[in-house]
Amino acid sequence: MNKEEHVMTGFRDLYNKLVLLNKDKMEENLRGFKPSEVHCIESIGKNVDSNVTKLAETFYMTRGAISKLTKKLIVRGLIESYQKPDNKKEIYYRLTKQGETVFHIHEELHNEFQERDKAVFEQITESQFDSIISFVDLYNSHLDMELRKQQR
Repeated sequence: MNKEEHVMTGFRDLYNKLVLLNKDKMEENLRGFKPSEVHCIESIGKNVDSNVTKLAETFYMTRGAISKLTKKLIVRGLIESYQKPDNKKEIYYRLTKQGETVFHIHEELHNEFQERDKAVFEQITESQFDSIISFVDLYNSHLDMELRKQQR
């Protein structure tokens, strides 16, 4: 296996292990919610003035798919839509009290998982972090360009 294959296999293995380790706890604490719903709630909770376009870009989904998802979340009482007084065309979303509860449960779980894995990150030097971040940013930029090519 060459280094490139090693890196890609390593990323896949890391991701799959994280999903497996976190799955039961997530499902137990967020019963009745699909991952896409929880992640949409998370994004709306972390970003002011979320709209269909921003959410579609964040999740690499179509605006139509996001519209369906946000409608479901509105019906369930987790988010609400609003408009700004100076822009009656654009519709934005914010969390309701119930949505904030789901958001905080999800955040607490992420904090718990981060605490579980803290021992690994404490061993990483600043230089190693910088190298990892540099690689991730470079690869993300490359994939963004490839996605733009596909959209033409």
